[in-house]
Amino acid sequence: MLQHIHNWHIHPTIVLDDCTPLPIYNHYSTPQTLGADRLAAVVGAYYEAPLLTGEHAPALVIDLGTAITYDFITSDGHYLGGNISPGMDMRFRALHAFTDKLPLVDPHGEHPSIGHSTDTAIRCGILDGIRYEIEGTIRQFLVKYPQLLIFLTGGDAIDFEETSKNRIFADKFLVAKGLNYILQYIKDNTETDFQSL
Repeated sequence: MLQHIHNWHIHPTIVLDDCTPLPIYNHYSTPQTLGADRLAAVVGAYYEAPLLTGEHAPALVIDLGTAITYDFITSDGHYLGGNISPGMDMRFRALHAFTDKLPLVDPHGEHPSIGHSTDTAIRCGILDGIRYEIEGTIRQFLVKYPQLLIFLTGGDAIDFEETSKNRIFADKFLVAKGLNYILQYIKDNTETDFQSL
């Protein structure tokens, strides 16, 4: 048994935190509170943009998960920060938990142009509210950054106006890609031994 243990290789472990070397410039004023998934996603977007357009471009990453996060990176690799708002499931649960009579509504169901029952009113209010929030954020960024690319990731899907669709790239692996780009950057720019990886 001990003979097998001596043959094991110990691989270096890298934890993505505020001290990890990055291939971008992080301007977040509290980097120790920044979620690693948000950071990895913007790195992923920064390196995926040239594969889609042939050059780096400003990118807005919208991650639709437990929370909805918006993160922006410039075309020259400066991460400026972003916003956080409640995610879809959280909004449905909050209406039920913080009111006396509103039910917990399934997000999947009838979605008319205007709610005609309590269930449809809640579903339309939440889903349309998220869509308007996202589209308003995109429009705001497009004013300053006309070449903006939008990367959509996370578990919740939302329908968008047709005018926005040609700028949106859905990529459920964006965080994983970003982690890989960070690892490659560390491998290329440090003395860490990665030969056994």
